[in-house]
Amino acid sequence: MKYLVYIFAGLFMTLHVSARVIQVGSSHTVHTIQEALRVAINGDSIIVYGGNYREKNISITKSITLIGKNFPVLDGEHLYEIISIRAPFVTIEGFKIVHSGVSSIEDFAGIKICNVPHAIIRNNILDDTFFGIYSQYGMQGLIENNRLRAYGKQEQQSGNGIHCWKSDRMRIIGNSIIGHRDGIYFEFVTNSVIWKNHSEKNIRYGLHFMFSNTDAYISNQFINNGAGVAVMFSHHVKMYDNSFNDNTGDGSYGLLLKEINDGYLLNNRFNGNTIGIYFEGANRLQVEKNIFKNNGWAIKMQANCMDISVFSNNFYSNTFDVATNGSLVLNSFNGNYWDKYEGYDLDKDKKGDVPYHPVSLYAMIVEQNPTAMILFRSFMATLLDKTEKLVPSVTPDQLKDNLPLMKPFPL
Repeated sequence: MKYLVYIFAGLFMTLHVSARVIQVGSSHTVHTIQEALRVAINGDSIIVYGGNYREKNISITKSITLIGKNFPVLDGEHLYEIISIRAPFVTIEGFKIVHSGVSSIEDFAGIKICNVPHAIIRNNILDDTFFGIYSQYGMQGLIENNRLRAYGKQEQQSGNGIHCWKSDRMRIIGNSIIGHRDGIYFEFVTNSVIWKNHSEKNIRYGLHFMFSNTDAYISNQFINNGAGVAVMFSHHVKMYDNSFNDNTGDGSYGLLLKEINDGYLLNNRFNGNTIGIYFEGANRLQVEKNIFKNNGWAIKMQANCMDISVFSNNFYSNTFDVATNGSLVLNSFNGNYWDKYEGYDLDKDKKGDVPYHPVSLYAMIVEQNPTAMILFRSFMATLLDKTEKLVPSVTPDQLKDNLPLMKPFPL
């Protein structure tokens, strides 16, 4: 073991001593990035100075650091993939990457990671690219503080902002993504974290999970996307401190959880969405200390969900608190604050003395006949709801909060 340590230390010292800095620009000996890559060796740094560089698909096959000064522009002229990373330990930093090729057959990207570990992509601007940053079999990569913007009007004309496929231990941190198909897309991605990103006005989802397990997304903002966030066919996903705001439209939602198991939602904020959270085929989830405010439906929970625990959440000013499509109740609601609760607290323990039934009769009617929504504010709708509270007959009697809070939970 001691000899292995000496060997690795020797290799590191050799690499460190032999590393060079190659400068690229109109006033330097090397004028193109491709030329710099040809003469570079592992460990070198290439510094590219401001200017416009139209170079067909810059393929990086050596472990180098590529740094832009004053955001040099790499232009794909709507024809090519711009940068392909094909070696481990590559860093790309400080570039403006524009106009990648667009194709319905090939996934052209501004920057693509191709089956290599330890790629670092940070502090870049990607404008008008098909896919922005694409990780294909990436491992232990870092995608940080990049700004991505696209202008496609339809899903077929735009790729995803940050797209990870069959990748592991990826870190997606502090990026801004606007106008892509999906802001961030994970498929078959494991042990990864999405932290402090801003995903806004994307055509479909702000974040889209498919078959991705043991991941976490934390402290992100998802604003005014086509359908908010979707987490599907995944398990052991943690969702903490995120904001889901103004994701509106027919059938839209802040968060869709479909066929997801063993997840945890903590301290998230759902504000101004058509539906705050839509649960379908979800099992064994904890929904704790979240805020639901000004949504059409705070929660829609299909009857095929099981062992979902909703507790210590605050519900304010939602048109409907909870809706479901059946009478079977296999989930629990306890210790939440509901602004529509009209009960009392005679023993002063800060919990209501009578249960709260969050599913209204009119919510059940609208679930089965959406056109009935036109009568929502009518006297007849109010009378039906009041009657149902006195003599429950249609709403699921077991879907109730036995310990409703009299005041909001301090979050």
